[in-house]
Amino acid sequence: METPLLTSQLPGRTLVTETATYLYCSGTSYLGMARNEEFQAILQACFATYGTNYSSSRLSNVQLKIFSETEAYLSTWTGAEAALVVSSGLIAGQLIVKTFADTGTFIYGPRTHPALWRTPIDCYQGDYTNWAKEVPEKVRTATSKEVVILTNSLDALWVQTYSFDWITKLPGDKKITIIIDDSHGFGLTGKNGAGVYTQLPELPAHVQVAVISSFGKALGIPGGVILGNVSLIENLKKSAFFGGGSPPVPAYLAAFLQAENIYQQAREKLQENITQFTNNVQQPALFQSFTRYPVFYTRQNSLYAWLLEQQILISHFAYPTPADPPITRIILNSLHTKADIEVLTHQVNAFCASANISY
Repeated sequence: METPLLTSQLPGRTLVTETATYLYCSGTSYLGMARNEEFQAILQACFATYGTNYSSSRLSNVQLKIFSETEAYLSTWTGAEAALVVSSGLIAGQLIVKTFADTGTFIYGPRTHPALWRTPIDCYQGDYTNWAKEVPEKVRTATSKEVVILTNSLDALWVQTYSFDWITKLPGDKKITIIIDDSHGFGLTGKNGAGVYTQLPELPAHVQVAVISSFGKALGIPGGVILGNVSLIENLKKSAFFGGGSPPVPAYLAAFLQAENIYQQAREKLQENITQFTNNVQQPALFQSFTRYPVFYTRQNSLYAWLLEQQILISHFAYPTPADPPITRIILNSLHTKADIEVLTHQVNAFCASANISY
């Protein structure tokens, strides 16, 4: 396992250490909001209005309007009937899982995020496509009348898009709840970046869907959300895990609502970077990727060391345990300039030539 690089400042388009500055092509700040100066200015003004934290419960006899305003915006943006904001994506997942804990049979997709686990045994390695083919039969043979299906919206590690056509093939004799973790798609994929909720097929009458997501990746703020129908969201509000937990920091939500144009500009810039990268890599089969997504997985783990020598840092770590082989990925963000992408593609092409890699 490589020694991690230590830094005293948050990376953006570059990572600065005590000894060097690297072009930073890692992390999950896909839209670069944590280092976006326009967004930072809005956020500072929002802190002046809302303070640094809301030290109370959403059940308090004093209610800040920003919570319901954000939920209304998220509902309109995604097309969901209702939305519920919480302090993190992990809390969003655990809140809904605990609410459904005693509800029939749970069916997990491969590599489902820990936010949706009941226990670690719920996680397993497998192929999503094969699993999706098997889901209707698993539901049919379930002995309970209610079934909960849990999965990610996509695979951000091995970089695979997921189809949800299997939803239309589910048996009609059971009440089915599908819970999807969209943390690596929300803000990026779907219509206007609204995520997987905008990409789902029409739901059969016996099926309801809840989508959970972190705000901490593409959106670049702390917090999380649950999207679903009104009945589901109202039921979650009755949970002690909701009332007993702190809500998101209001200033971040206010900044999010004021920054719609900034987010859209960042999405457009990211797409320009993706297009430039994919159009100029001479061996595109070096990477596993899908259209309009900023992550590029490669089995050529030696690419990491090559790029590091050229002052370019990409994502490279063992998974799912420290004893496993590393996963190597190039991750683009909206802060990268045209010149950055030129340097990156030049070095990727040089690596392929040096290693005599041809597909």
